[in-house]
Amino acid sequence: MQTLPRVFAGMEHEQPLCSSEVWMADVTLRRGSYYMIEAESGTGKSSLCSYIYGARGDYSGRILFDGRDISTLSVADWCSLRTRAIAYLPQELQLFGELTAMENIEIKNRLTGCKSAEWIMDALTRLEIAHKADVPACRLSVGQQQRVAIVRALCQPFDFMLIDEPVSHLDARNNAIVAELIDSEARARGAAVIATSVGNKILLPINQTLKL
Repeated sequence: MQTLPRVFAGMEHEQPLCSSEVWMADVTLRRGSYYMIEAESGTGKSSLCSYIYGARGDYSGRILFDGRDISTLSVADWCSLRTRAIAYLPQELQLFGELTAMENIEIKNRLTGCKSAEWIMDALTRLEIAHKADVPACRLSVGQQQRVAIVRALCQPFDFMLIDEPVSHLDARNNAIVAELIDSEARARGAAVIATSVGNKILLPINQTLKL
């Protein structure tokens, strides 16, 4: 991966870009490892996740997945990757406010057929929001919405999980519960976790920290 957001073109030799360990660097992210991408506000952490997920293409350079330039992937290729190989928890959460917490999760799970109803309820119980399962997402606190989005993100097979500021609205106790749940799922799949952080860090056993 050797990329740079186009908005930063011409700024390659300015701070903080010139000291970035990600932008314009030869970075390889491997299954089974946990990565923390540390970033100052405005340096492109959400953009990085969007590029890897294929949601945006406004960058220079190349991003390869299994040796293939992702800019060459078809819509069908991306649909397959996003349901079988790459899970994503965006910072904006992207819940449907008019749907209940459970309905938001079930939309994803119906596409993948990955988790049982029992697993979903157990995850909600562990995150202490099972009693909110039938509450519209717009009536949940931001922290509760974040936990719903985490359960939804885990309702698929994955080789890589992208999580953008996953615990920004959680206290230390819920951070630990979320980290345990993500760690358990990732280890069971031999998957990589790529987390971004400005301040609050998810409590995972990070193998490598990269400065954006």
